[in-house]
Amino acid sequence: MVSLNRKSDPNICFKSGRGSRVWDVDGNAYIDYQAGFAAAFLGHNDPDVNQAVLAAVEDHSVLMGAGPTEMEGLFAELFCNSVPFAEKIQLTTTGSEATYHAIRIARAATHRDHIIIIQGGYNGWHNDVAGNVISNLADVGDRISPGEYPFDALSAGIPAQHRSLVHVINFNDLDSVRYLVRRFPIACIILEPVLQNIGIVKPKEGYLEGLRSLADEQGFLLIFDEVKTGFRHALGGYQSICGVQPDLSTFGKAVANGYPMGVIAGKRAYMDYFIHDQKAERVLIAGTFNAHPLTTVAAIATLKKLASPAFDVYGHVNRLGAMLEKGLQDIFSGYDHPFYIARQGSAFCVYFMDHAPEDFHDIASNNDAAFDKTYRLRLIEEGIFHFPLPTKQGSISFAHTAADIEETLEKTEKVMAVLRGKRRHLILNNGTKRIVRS
Repeated sequence: MVSLNRKSDPNICFKSGRGSRVWDVDGNAYIDYQAGFAAAFLGHNDPDVNQAVLAAVEDHSVLMGAGPTEMEGLFAELFCNSVPFAEKIQLTTTGSEATYHAIRIARAATHRDHIIIIQGGYNGWHNDVAGNVISNLADVGDRISPGEYPFDALSAGIPAQHRSLVHVINFNDLDSVRYLVRRFPIACIILEPVLQNIGIVKPKEGYLEGLRSLADEQGFLLIFDEVKTGFRHALGGYQSICGVQPDLSTFGKAVANGYPMGVIAGKRAYMDYFIHDQKAERVLIAGTFNAHPLTTVAAIATLKKLASPAFDVYGHVNRLGAMLEKGLQDIFSGYDHPFYIARQGSAFCVYFMDHAPEDFHDIASNNDAAFDKTYRLRLIEEGIFHFPLPTKQGSISFAHTAADIEETLEKTEKVMAVLRGKRRHLILNNGTKRIVRS
């Protein structure tokens, strides 16, 4: 198994994908809302991205590991023009590597060792962040504010001394940040600006601005992990939507439409630690496959397409997102079961609770996880693929169509009719009436 994050029940072996659809080895087709944990933002095997990669192969593009390449420079220019707060960038092969290096820069720049991470967030596989992703409440305890939660390790092999440097708090909790900075020398806080590891948990008004102010006051770095939010919600990342400038940010997934790339971006003063003139201050970064030519041309093609008014990528996916949200609202409103549809642009999540989620503890205490899991499994049986784990986000791609959304809503209605044992009328877009019975 190359990644245990892929382990799921049912454990389907997928063979191919094109646009909004994927096929398994048995020939079953699915409308896909998983797409590599939201990586294939343009859709599976986007023809423009694939053509750029094939052209690079035919051009005998080479991986040398010596000197820069013309493609790196072009990508860097496109990226920095797209993300206004990015003064410099560095390429990696994965998002986890990007978050690893961002934390390392923060420690070097502040000469502090302690960091803050978010309960329910996912920032990669390395020791600093490999914990508290989707914990059992029995392992982390009841809500604490102000305060911190025990480090709930995802992996064996993390030294106890290292765990003592990592402090876990809930999203949307500024009081706990204040609590920690009074007690420990904090180098940084790293967080998804929209908490998308557990669906779509949006920042409260003033939360991200409050983090920016605290970072400035207390001398720690604010790191936005935009591996999932970056390029999906806006060409400038979520930071361009909220207007809060992080010191550093990390990108991945959608930046190359699923080809393996991570990006560290940020203020020049911090990015220059990679080339610091003093050895004791210099931050090491290495990776034979960083800026691999095929990945880099895929990223260039992706950014060009995202930026093109002719394609109107963001307009298209946002319209489909609104269409899906309204359809889901109409469906679930007819059933005696609490629900909340959370959406940010093309990313969405159905929660089986009666209000917008605020943090991990809110979801763990209120979302009907058993019903959530059953709902996802029934959708998969109908050919609508969501990751079969409660609260995992769904992702609309540029390749999805209005017909895909209509089919998804029809099958969602069918699933809910069975699960709730009710008979309902569904008015289709063409005005006809369809009756669904359990």
